[in-house]
Amino acid sequence: MPTDSIWSYAPGLDHARGADLTGYTVVARDGTAGHVDRRADHHGMPHLVVDTGVWVFGRSLLVPVGVITSVDTAERKLTVSCTRAELKAAPRFRTDSETMDVVYLTAVGLYYSELPREERPA
Repeated sequence: MPTDSIWSYAPGLDHARGADLTGYTVVARDGTAGHVDRRADHHGMPHLVVDTGVWVFGRSLLVPVGVITSVDTAERKLTVSCTRAELKAAPRFRTDSETMDVVYLTAVGLYYSELPREERPA
């Protein structure tokens, strides 16, 4: 997947673009990964900050919107195209200022764009 598309919603997910996804459950291919803490869109790189709870020792993750494969507004759940291990192995998110750091965001985008993944829905 090209790096620039990692920052774009998949076709068919336009309804998620302006939606408040805060609190939505994030489901990876192999189980629940956490809950959306907030959404940010700095430098034209929209992403979610995901609170992982205890499975990554309370760590938060930064997840580009391009890995979202579906959004279920009725169940307040979104699915991502990666596994929990792939999410955990992403560049470590430490501080809120990183959501505005173009160098960090670029590293995150490169990591996710190089992951093998299932095809996104058309």
